[in-house]
Amino acid sequence: MGEDSPPSGVDVTVPNVARMYDYYLGEKDNYAADREAAEKVIAVLPGSPVAARANRAFLMRAVRYLATEAGITQFLDLGAGLPTRSNVHQVALAANSDARVVYVDWDSMVCAHSRALIRDPGNVGVIEADLRRPDTVLRHETTRELLDFSRPVAVILVSILHFVDGADDPWAIVAEYRDATAAGSHLVVSHLTGDLVEKARPEQTERAREIYRRTASPVHLRTHQEIEDLFKGDDLVDPGLVWLTDRRPDEPDPDGSDVVRLTAPPERTVEEAPGYGGRIPVYAGVGRKP
Repeated sequence: MGEDSPPSGVDVTVPNVARMYDYYLGEKDNYAADREAAEKVIAVLPGSPVAARANRAFLMRAVRYLATEAGITQFLDLGAGLPTRSNVHQVALAANSDARVVYVDWDSMVCAHSRALIRDPGNVGVIEADLRRPDTVLRHETTRELLDFSRPVAVILVSILHFVDGADDPWAIVAEYRDATAAGSHLVVSHLTGDLVEKARPEQTERAREIYRRTASPVHLRTHQEIEDLFKGDDLVDPGLVWLTDRRPDEPDPDGSDVVRLTAPPERTVEEAPGYGGRIPVYAGVGRKP
């Protein structure tokens, strides 16, 4: 992405969490303000790039599980963020050429970039919408054109709900999407937690949260119980809601990176602070609607 030619209407002077995440992943669709903010987070929480890559690997493994073992052919990816080297539609279509994917994001730049990279327009759609408005997303013509809600749909909320304020009631938001789906539908969630970081590194965690407060999307850390409550009405798929690196860790990643094992981590490693035990402070789970 050229530094001298941002898309129309995009303010590149304000850090954007999607572009910060892109930077953590080692990608190039970010600007100076995003890199500066991301590096400030990395300075206090050095494991952030590894966490982002492990989170992405979890997403890819979850999609492959859904498309193969669970037989899901429809995917609604909410808060999808910027495309990267492996994406939901690529994994889903590799498993089943009839798969359908709808990406949803509220960032116009993210949506424009996603549309430019899609190579399967008949199977994949991109919606610019706020996931906090389920009715808007579910009634959108692209959603209705591509997804049949009388059949199972996978609703994906990976690394996004910690940007939803409690006042917006993320539990009610998730429930509304669940209520719109058929039996056999699945919910995929990963969510930052304070269960480790607030105890092990409270000062560093607060500094990182302050950096995110300067973006359009402050971070809201939640407990295991609060995150598990997002799955009310679903049956959690084994092994349940667990640490990110414990979610089917022996299953190889679809892109071959195997990053979740952290045996050969990228340039930075998960911080070895007391209480971390090498873990990434993210819970991950997959639920199935009975």
